[in-house]
Amino acid sequence: MSLQHYFARWLPRIDDEMRETVGAAHDPAHIAFLGMLHYHLGWADLQFNPTENSGGKRIRPMLCLLICEAAGGDPNAAQPAAAAIELLHNFSLIHDDVEDRSDLRRGRLTLWKVWGVPQAINAGDALFTIAHMAFDRLADLDVPPDRQLAVRIRFDRTCLHLTRGQFLDLSFEARDAVSIEEYLEMIDGKTAALVSGAAAIGALLAGSDRVERYAAFGRGLGLAFQIEDDLLGIWGDPAVTGKSAASDIATRKKSLPVLYGLEKSEELRALYTGREIDVARTVKALERAGAKEYTETVASEYTQAAMAALDAAAPQGDAGLALRELAQSLLGRRA
Repeated sequence: MSLQHYFARWLPRIDDEMRETVGAAHDPAHIAFLGMLHYHLGWADLQFNPTENSGGKRIRPMLCLLICEAAGGDPNAAQPAAAAIELLHNFSLIHDDVEDRSDLRRGRLTLWKVWGVPQAINAGDALFTIAHMAFDRLADLDVPPDRQLAVRIRFDRTCLHLTRGQFLDLSFEARDAVSIEEYLEMIDGKTAALVSGAAAIGALLAGSDRVERYAAFGRGLGLAFQIEDDLLGIWGDPAVTGKSAASDIATRKKSLPVLYGLEKSEELRALYTGREIDVARTVKALERAGAKEYTETVASEYTQAAMAALDAAAPQGDAGLALRELAQSLLGRRA
């Protein structure tokens, strides 16, 4: 079975599981409360009428289900965990939008932009809580108690790692100097933690003895994906990325190529800290400093580490093949 067939089969089930979980936590007397959650998740418009907007690619929950099956488990029993992972991801997006003052998410106004910061924070808190409630259904699916406990412990540790990464990201905004090591620690939490957690939870639900190998695969996958995003933010094709070329430069984002360039180039430091930034000159200075090649090398190293961990985990069957296809589709993006 191809990756495309897995997505066609499981995405509607993940969505149904999420809807059931969110609905089970709802008090019918508070329609607006539920409506805000449905709006953010892409299920409703601003008037809370049902709609079909993009709710994201669901990569993390799919990773959980694929690994569960590839490690010898029943992916049907992993559906509540997959829903929990996606709901946690959406909690983080709501709070990120508030913290970054972002106006748009997936082409629509963000929650805080419509209903204000206090209500958006509360909606994010609700999704965080509902994500934990999703695991309650594991007992109904006869998942052994020891696995349920292990999954909940892993999930909570993932939550903490995720929020610590966001803490570091926010702290960087007030600092002129950030080291490459600090940056890698930040994306290890903000981006890679949930990917690694999703992989580990899938393996735990399968009763696998290779949980940490799958977790290492997820971590490498998340890190490589984020670093490739850094490359695309400066050298990506706008027709593919959906944003203007070098948009990260225009916003003075402290991405990996920028941090490397700032360490190596006095010219770049002058350009990046000036009152107005010349995007074209800054990109050329980055290239002269070797920032693009350096970042490509780091992305390649994390890609190799991810695939080596996956090889060590030895996923089996059609799900194992689809898992490798998923990894290859996420890595090596250079458009």
